[in-house]
Amino acid sequence: MDVFDIIGPIMIGPSSSHTAGAARIGKMAALLMREPVAKAEIFLHGSFAKTYRGHGTDKALVGGILKMNPWDTRIRDSLKIAEEKGIEIEFQTGTIENAHPNTARITLTGIHGQKAELQGASVGGGNIVVTEINGMEVYFTGQNPTLIVVHQDMPGVIAHVTSFVSKQRANICNFRLTRKEKGGLAIMSIEMDNPFEESLLSQIESLPFVSHTILLKVE
Repeated sequence: MDVFDIIGPIMIGPSSSHTAGAARIGKMAALLMREPVAKAEIFLHGSFAKTYRGHGTDKALVGGILKMNPWDTRIRDSLKIAEEKGIEIEFQTGTIENAHPNTARITLTGIHGQKAELQGASVGGGNIVVTEINGMEVYFTGQNPTLIVVHQDMPGVIAHVTSFVSKQRANICNFRLTRKEKGGLAIMSIEMDNPFEESLLSQIESLPFVSHTILLKVE
């Protein structure tokens, strides 16, 4: 057990689940974007939906979308900062079937029209689990560098990507593949034990049938 599992994370209070975890979910969504965010639509489920204003979950999520870490004191003013940056923020509450009680689904729109959607849950102690990206099922924690590869479901793609990762001496500790249909759009999520250079992403994108890649790591 890590000492932080006992004493909790360094963060702006009041709750590791409702603030630290929420900030990490928001930042993970922001890392999907390749352009500045113009609008954030945030759908809250369960406990998040019931207590998000009182526990500061709204401020934490928006702080994360602004790429603030859980201990950043600016989180307290994140809604105002987002407004000053011209970012439109919209909150909705409701139910997500079979979701963890502390779940948020964030849809971001960039200034040039890029869209990205992420669903994640705050599971305690500031830890998170990401369960969906752009409507496709994934499962990773963000505690390790995580390579997201969007590609066509074609023979050899997994071998090409994992071989490239291996050549960079990155050890894969978790791998998951999701596809919409045979031969259709698919997403690989590859968690690694050691750092992975973001500059290598363009080389992965040059591999056959690979659309784009994202490297995710939240502090």
